[in-house]
Amino acid sequence: MQHQEKIQQLHETLLTGNNNIHQLLQQLNIADQARILSELGPAERYLQFQQLERQAEVLVFLPLAMQIQLAYQFPPDQLASLMDAMHSDDFIDLYKQMPYEIQQQLLGKLSTQSLQVLRELHAYPEETAGALMSSDFITLAPELNMRQAIEVLRDIAGNHDTLYLIYIVDAQQHLLGVISLRQIIQAAPDATIAEVMTTDVVYATVDEDQEQVARTLAYYDFIALPVVDAAQKLVGIITYDDAMDIAEAESTEDILKSGAVTPLNELSLKTAPIFSLYQKRVFWLVILVFGSLLSGIGIAHFEEIIASHIVLVFFLPLLVGSGGNAGSQSATLMVRALATGDVQFKDWFSLLGRESLVALCLGGTMAIAVSILGYIRGDWMVAVVLALSMLGIVLMGCLIGMSLPFILNKLKLDPASASAPLVTSICDATGVIIYLFIASKLLF
Repeated sequence: MQHQEKIQQLHETLLTGNNNIHQLLQQLNIADQARILSELGPAERYLQFQQLERQAEVLVFLPLAMQIQLAYQFPPDQLASLMDAMHSDDFIDLYKQMPYEIQQQLLGKLSTQSLQVLRELHAYPEETAGALMSSDFITLAPELNMRQAIEVLRDIAGNHDTLYLIYIVDAQQHLLGVISLRQIIQAAPDATIAEVMTTDVVYATVDEDQEQVARTLAYYDFIALPVVDAAQKLVGIITYDDAMDIAEAESTEDILKSGAVTPLNELSLKTAPIFSLYQKRVFWLVILVFGSLLSGIGIAHFEEIIASHIVLVFFLPLLVGSGGNAGSQSATLMVRALATGDVQFKDWFSLLGRESLVALCLGGTMAIAVSILGYIRGDWMVAVVLALSMLGIVLMGCLIGMSLPFILNKLKLDPASASAPLVTSICDATGVIIYLFIASKLLF
């Protein structure tokens, strides 16, 4: 039976309410087992999970919120056994999310090796390489020859994150080099590791930001990246799958911030409490309410010109909306470029000129369209006011949208905070003032 057919059959079995699915479940890849389990209710998920053979591996593929939910249902001894079988980075992630009382219960039941990992990795700050790294790596001494190295690998390989890259250290664990499994196999049996290994090792430090680590792994296309402490001692590795998780988490955070929503962290949109969703969204909405008052102040200042040329009101939403849209486009481009490292603060001045030219082209095209509407709705002077206003509003919107992420980045704030709603509110207020100022000068 094809892989997708097995998954479809399991879905159909679930819909019929048949609880006898564990035999089909065992035939699937562990990632697919986790996917099926995630669609079950808590009680049924726990029941089916208990019948799996590779429980620790499946547990890792479940969302962290579900891992915690399952952990509450396990007896302390079983939970400790599961966590002992997990890779160190996954084990630490789960342990950190446990309530204090469960953490204390686990301390008396975890294996000596897990307790050692806990002492080494638990103390590192969140979102650093130290908090992300795994201690499941293999090291060899530089004086071994290839025949000896293969024998050692057979003995110590075990359940490590990766066997493709082996790190070479001295007696004090200082990182000396790296060698791949392929190099070991292809080299002459009597050649020493020191003769074959690569000494120019790319590595991360324990306090390095996790996003930078992900960029490094992606740039060099590495399977894993070694992590060293201040004394250049090898303390862990970060694997490519961890980097993918980081990239996904950072992208999700930036997308949410672009919509003026506080990141949900480990919460799921389907299961998050209503009050939590309210908290994540209310702050920016309240701030933006007061930001929108600036548009009202601008309109109040130009009440006379609006009263004498009521036709101006008809085009007000069109013009300020165009400025907000243009600003949001520019902000989105700059936020993404800053996030990927494509541009830096030093590029701001050169980009300012380029964005101005693009904005003038965009504003000019839109000005022609709106001036035709202005002539039809009013007269040629209204058409001129609309054309000049559209040109100025789009130009200002683009420059605000482009510059705000750079300013936030310079202030050590997240450029993603230059969200579309924030940029739109600023551009709306600016657009109202530009439009009515030009109208007051040309129509009075």
